[in-house]
Parts: sequence; C-alpha cells; structure tokens
Amino acid sequence: MSAKTKRRPRQVLHAVTVTALLAGSAYLTVELRKDEQAKAPAVQAVTDNPALRSSNLKSGEQRWERLRNPERTLLRGTDGEVLATFTDGARTATLTGPSRTFTEPSTTASKVVTEDWVRLMPYQWKKGAENEKWFKDWFKEFFGSEEDDLFATAFQYIAEAPVKKDDEGVPYAGDANFGPLNPNGSEGNDLRLEESDFYDYLGIPYTFRNGMTMQPRTERARSMDCSGYIRTVFGYRARYPLMATDKSGDGLPRTANGMARSDRGTDVIDLKGITSADRPKNIDVLQPGDLVFFKLDQRTKERLDHVGMYVGHDSEGHKIFISSREEANGPTIGDKGGTSRLDGNGYYAATLRSAKRL
Repeated sequence: MSAKTKRRPRQVLHAVTVTALLAGSAYLTVELRKDEQAKAPAVQAVTDNPALRSSNLKSGEQRWERLRNPERTLLRGTDGEVLATFTDGARTATLTGPSRTFTEPSTTASKVVTEDWVRLMPYQWKKGAENEKWFKDWFKEFFGSEEDDLFATAFQYIAEAPVKKDDEGVPYAGDANFGPLNPNGSEGNDLRLEESDFYDYLGIPYTFRNGMTMQPRTERARSMDCSGYIRTVFGYRARYPLMATDKSGDGLPRTANGMARSDRGTDVIDLKGITSADRPKNIDVLQPGDLVFFKLDQRTKERLDHVGMYVGHDSEGHKIFISSREEANGPTIGDKGGTSRLDGNGYYAATLRSAKRL
C-alpha cells in the first residue's frame, strides 16, 4: 500500500519463524492464542534435513543467466542448480531455501513439500536489475531468510489455522470462510455468497490509494472469496498495491476476471479465450507463486470467475494450487468439489485458461 493510504495507522505483526530441531522433524510454530495452544494444527514444517540449508545457500560459485518465454533471469549455483528466478515485469521472485512441508489435513492427505520461497520485491524486475542497489539490498536480506513468505502467509487462512491479532486487537490471520450462506443457494449451486474482500475478513474500513474507502459488512466477517483471498495474501499482507474495484484506482483489481485481464505483472500463459478449446496446451511454464485463472461457470459469460495461487507439486507429483473455494468454505488445497490439481483432466485442469506472474 502507498504511504498515502488514509486508513488508521496499524502495525501488522509479522509471524516469527521458529525452527525447533527434533529427532524426526522440525516444525514451524505459529503465534497462538493462549487458549488454543493445545488444539492448533501445525500447518507448516521445516524439515530437519533439507537439501539446501539457509546457512550454505550463498557459498560456492554463482552465475546469472538470461532465458526467454517469458523473459527472465536465473541465478545458478555451483552445480547449475537454480537458486532464484526473476521475471521481467514481475515483482514476485522465487528463491531456493530450506525445505518445507505444507499440509491441510481437514480436506486432503496430500502435502506440498517445497524448497521454493516466493517473495515480493519492491520493484518490477528488468534485465540487469541484479546490478542495482535496491536489488542487492533486498537479496542480501531475503536470500536464505526463513521470514514468512507468500506461501507461509497463504496457509495462515486454511481450516483450523490459529488466529493472529495485531497490536490493536484486529485478527489479521486465522481460519477464513469463503462467504456467508446464500439464502437462495443450495449445495453445489451458489451455496455461499461471493464478494467478500480482505476488509470484510478484517472487519475494518479500508481506504485505498485513490482515496476510496470501503466499509466491511458484518455478515461477511472472517470471509474472503477467491480474489479476496489473493488480495489478502499479496496485497494486505505483502503490500502489493490494490484497486478498490476493477475500475477504480491503480493496482491489483478486485475480481478474478479483472486480475486476469489486467496489465499488472507478466502473463506466463496468455488468455486465448474462455471455451474448452482455449485450455492451455502446456502448463510447464508455471512457477510457484503464479496466479492461475479459471472459467468455471457459464453464467458469468465472458468473465473468468476463479483465481488461485500455484504452489508447485504435491506429494503425489501433481501440480497443485491453493484458493478460497465455496465447497471447502475457505482457502484450501483439498479436493471438496473438485481437486486443486492443474494437470490431468480433472475439474480445475480442464477449466484453467491463463496464468500471471505478479
């Protein structure tokens, strides 16, 4: 958010990563409410024997390399392994770090084991940026860091995630709903209402950079729809600029359709159309942290109607994403109402239409 934002000053507490080495594993604990310490789930783990440790990531010879489609810069290590990826026109960077395991036992037995840490840079990447002071300062701080990244933040809203409050007592993280029950909906047919954004979840008014103030709706407290979830993770938490609506302001638009068609970031899978014939032929270009867009409902006509964040491969080798969904009533990598896999011919794989790297 811009420093010009007129909302009440609020210092959001950042989660502190604590690695406890145990005989068999080490778990990333999270700040818990005192009365929930005994029942809060461990949603992220840092393994005790990662392939790469933060202490030795910077050792050995490193070299920069340029690649195309999309235009990007890679940092390679001594053995040619990719240590970091930076894409022209995008602020998200993928850095290699200690291995982590993300789980969501309430909806799926699948796990995401990854050495990818996805972070937001202060400026868009461009060719030669590795020589600029802003990047050198940023890279020195975050390469090998175990401070919460976009993945860690995203999993702070899954089922049973413990509540986190800022210094004014506002709960800024914790188990999120998709939206309130739709009085005219039914199971599998608009059971829950859309349009819950991050300020609804927070329960506080929010003034955007263009001066427009949006008011939270009481019935939508602790709720965020698919695009509201992405705006929470990338915008409210990581400080990517946000638009108040799809047409008002400068930043990431309000809806999945607005995001997909925005000139923000870099399109890594171009939007060809909305029909089944427009399904991407190849999705290997996807990188952890990319936004993925779907056409699920014919009633939305030309609009794309769902968005999630690609997180890599699950424990069974499938490409998987996380999103806030009506069927699971909130953020999930699970399989209620259709799997969260992008490969094969499942529900979401067949309805994927484009992808963007912010």
